[in-house]
This record gives sequence, structure tokens and C-alpha cells, in this order.
Amino acid sequence: MTLHTCVLGRNFIIILEDAMGFEVFCMTMIALLIGMAIAFNGYRLFLILLPIWGFFFGFALGAQTMTVLFGTGFLATATSWVVGFIVALVFAALSYLFYFIGVALFAGSIGYAIGVGLMGLFSLDLTILTWIVGIVFAIVVAGATILLNIQKWVIILATSMGGAAVIIGSFLFVLGIVEPADFGTNAVKAAISNSWWWFLGWLVLAVLGFAAQVATTKTFVLEEPEPVL
Repeated sequence: MTLHTCVLGRNFIIILEDAMGFEVFCMTMIALLIGMAIAFNGYRLFLILLPIWGFFFGFALGAQTMTVLFGTGFLATATSWVVGFIVALVFAALSYLFYFIGVALFAGSIGYAIGVGLMGLFSLDLTILTWIVGIVFAIVVAGATILLNIQKWVIILATSMGGAAVIIGSFLFVLGIVEPADFGTNAVKAAISNSWWWFLGWLVLAVLGFAAQVATTKTFVLEEPEPVL
């Protein structure tokens, strides 16, 4: 197998096993930068992140729903990809056009992740029961966020945790510890199962991100945009 060498400055040499290695490296660096921006500045960037978050949550939810209904692997069929993209586009459009709906979907995605994560403590498999628990948690968290008017704290908490997960997930992926399919099920449990050090790293990053956002947004007020329609 041909080795490709990329020299960065005078002191750093990166040896990549093949041409795809460089692509993976570049994608990982981009993911790390995005993860850091989300973890440490997510609240200020929320209006930009909202439709993007809606797209990825919609894609994951649509694909996972197909997995649950038909018992196939995550993104193992063309149908799951199509359904995922359709739901992703719908969620992204709603998040962009209607701030209120976008916040509800955002909070719902956190609830869904919590529900699936709790079920994931017992099994990595995505079952119909896990999916139902995730949906129930999504509805409860979305409703509580809107009714209690705690959007700011939910946004800061979610972006700090999500950004930290992107950072840790990038390392797990590039090191080959977590396969791409694992991110559609429960990547956090996969990381914990591999080593508690990864979980500790995620927790530390999440806490630092949360603290940084709280400190830098004391006087910052996120203004709700006017409805596009």
C-alpha cells in the first residue's frame, strides 16, 4: 500500500496509508473546529445552527425510524437514506421558517437523545421500545422547555454537550474506535464501552463549554427573529 507523506512546518509529519487517509484527516479537522465552535459559542451561533441541527436530527430520526420499522441496519438501505433526507429537509425548513417550531424541535432532539441514551445503557440495539421512549422524552423535554421558558439554558447545555460529542466522536472515528454506523445508534455508549477515559474527556469538554458560554452570554440576549412567512 502506497504511503503518502504530508509535512506540516518543520516538526510535524503525517503519514497517511492511502489517498483516503488525507480526506479523513481533513474531515476530522473540520469536524473538530465545528465541534469547538458549537461547544464554546453555541448560544451565540444558535440562529445559524438551528436549521442545520434540524436537518441532522431529522435525518437521524427518519433513518432510525426505518431501522425500527423494518429491522434493517442504520442507513443500510436506499429507502432509509431517502426517508432520512426527506425528514431532514422538512425539519430544516420548519426550523428556518418558524423560530418557535425550531426551538421545540431542538429541545425535542435533546429529549430524544436522552431517552435513547438511557435505553442504550441496557443495549446498543435500536428497538421499537427504545424508539418509543426517545419520542416520549422528546415530547416531554420540548414541552417543558417552551412552557418553562428555559430555552437559553437548554441551548447552552445542549450545544456544549453536542459540541463536545462532535470533538470526541471525531477522534473516535479517525482512530477507528467507532464505526460510522455506531453514530446512528449510541456513540456515547460505544465510547464508554471502549474506555471511560473517552467519557471523561467528553464530560470535561462539555463542562468547559457550558461554563464558557455562561460566562460570555451574561449580557447577550438572543433576539427571536421575525417569522419568514
